Amino acid sequence: MNTIEFTAYKTRYRAAIQQVLAETEKGRLDEAAFPAYSHRNPIINWLFWQRLRKVMEYTRNFAPYSRVLDFGCGSGVMLPYLSQISKQIVALDVDLLPIQSLQKYISLSTNVEIKDATKTAITDLPANSFDLIIALDVLEHVHNLPRTLSELLTLLTPSGQLIVSGPTENILYKIGRKVAGPEYSGAYHERGIAEIKNELIKTTKLKHIATLYWPIPLFEIFSAKK
Repeated sequence: MNTIEFTAYKTRYRAAIQQVLAETEKGRLDEAAFPAYSHRNPIINWLFWQRLRKVMEYTRNFAPYSRVLDFGCGSGVMLPYLSQISKQIVALDVDLLPIQSLQKYISLSTNVEIKDATKTAITDLPANSFDLIIALDVLEHVHNLPRTLSELLTLLTPSGQLIVSGPTENILYKIGRKVAGPEYSGAYHERGIAEIKNELIKTTKLKHIATLYWPIPLFEIFSAKK
């Protein structure tokens, strides 16, 4: 996705998110990162969208895909892109209000299937069936990280990969959250990206994709293969 295409993608989604925020109870969509994707501070907004752009650029190198899982899809901000590079996409989340709200303004492709994670467990999905799983800024929230990772890896095809992004949770990140505004000051993360990497390295091969950004590392993105 070149700069012009990505800018158009971002502009369209930002406008839709701003519309939804204006219609929704304040704070209800904070955990789905709605305020971050539409933040008035250009640096904060740029940083959050750069995470997505890095994942798009990386995954494009291995396209097309047969089946992709967007684990913790949130607002579904990655789904229009994923629908272009995969035959089938499954979007899974415990809270479907964010993605349902966005669908009023951005229609999803027919090859996207949305599933409620309170009714469909990871283990309900067919094993060895996804050649790409993305888990962007979601694994820091799960309660049982080893079990969740084990279940996700079971879904991968032998050549498939899991793409993970997450916050460093270092002191600079925590300061940045407070500076960004009250929407980011909650202590709802179970862990940082380092703990996720340490768990995955026990059973997978990791590949670094990006650190955003030296000398102030706030987020990391990497892939894991069985």
